[in-house]
Amino acid sequence: MAVVASPSTLVPEATVLLVLLPPAVAGQAPALSIGALRALQARLGPGVRVLRVDEASHPTVVRSFSGQPATLPACVLVRQGVELWRQSGLPQAEIIEARLRQG
Repeated sequence: MAVVASPSTLVPEATVLLVLLPPAVAGQAPALSIGALRALQARLGPGVRVLRVDEASHPTVVRSFSGQPATLPACVLVRQGVELWRQSGLPQAEIIEARLRQG
């Protein structure tokens, strides 16, 4: 699990965006680069922690959030353990920002 935000900054009140990714395929670029996640983190600001979770490294975590069979990539927005929103596909900052404004 690649943590884009520092783990020491994660607090229970934090809103977390889990970016669930399929295992990398040899010879292909990752579905979402660390640089792209950092840009997303910068746009969303300190109120949201962006976590990249790779199915190859953390299959149980990915299955627990994506169901079986997993539809990856996917995004899940969680606040205090409660799922606020989910989307199949890669994250779009505008959609996440709109969802955060709603509640």
